[in-house]
Amino acid sequence: MYANFDRMQDWWNLIALAVGGFFAGLINVVAGNGSAITLPLLMWVGLDSNAANATNRVGAIFQTSSAISSLPKTQRAKYMIKESYFIAPPIIIGAIIGANLAVDIPEDAMRISIGCIMIVLLITMLTNPKKWLISTDGSKKKRTPGIWLSFFALGIYGGFIQMGFGIFFLSIAVLLAKYALKDGNVMKLFIAFLMTIPSFIIFALSGSIEWTYGLSLAVGTSIGARFGAKKVIQHPRANTITRYVLIAVIIVAIVKMFQPYLSGLNM
Repeated sequence: MYANFDRMQDWWNLIALAVGGFFAGLINVVAGNGSAITLPLLMWVGLDSNAANATNRVGAIFQTSSAISSLPKTQRAKYMIKESYFIAPPIIIGAIIGANLAVDIPEDAMRISIGCIMIVLLITMLTNPKKWLISTDGSKKKRTPGIWLSFFALGIYGGFIQMGFGIFFLSIAVLLAKYALKDGNVMKLFIAFLMTIPSFIIFALSGSIEWTYGLSLAVGTSIGARFGAKKVIQHPRANTITRYVLIAVIIVAIVKMFQPYLSGLNM
């Protein structure tokens, strides 16, 4: 489908995808929303939006599997993955429902809603960092209907949009379930891996993936995710580092959400 490239340009495209994939993989492991890098990059090298969306799943499956396999085999990491078992069903069920929703939500309404939610999260991070820089509260009941339903709603959101999934996952994990950012990140990686498998299989069987670009992207995302899992998530100051990265990622996401309206004001 996209086989006839100018050879020199194609090599530059592959390098750009690998480099962009590295930063996306690192950002996804530490915070989330790395697709804000990879999707525009895939379209920049010549793929249409549907092909870019499908090809992006190659990087996602390699990235999440690389991150999980790169986590230190500590008792804490194993415990947090076990903690994820409770929230895996509602998120996966919600994702299946979300992916099959027939409701056509207006793009403007969705953009404004997501943008406003992210502004609230950003204000909370800047004005009340103590809420985010907590240790996991063992006294807090985490297997409650409210938390289950929150992750179920997140699954629905992730099923039909997915952008910013990691940010919202950490928000629920920290602000509602009272997990430390460091622990919530381990859970997020495991859940993201489970969520990626069905969509990857569907897109692979549909023939929508451009494998040359997808595998180049996967090289970068795998290395970035491995670096993040080994060097950042387990860092002694992981909570603080994650908070700063989240602030940066949320600001970029807010700009992206409101960009069409800001552009209109400048005309």
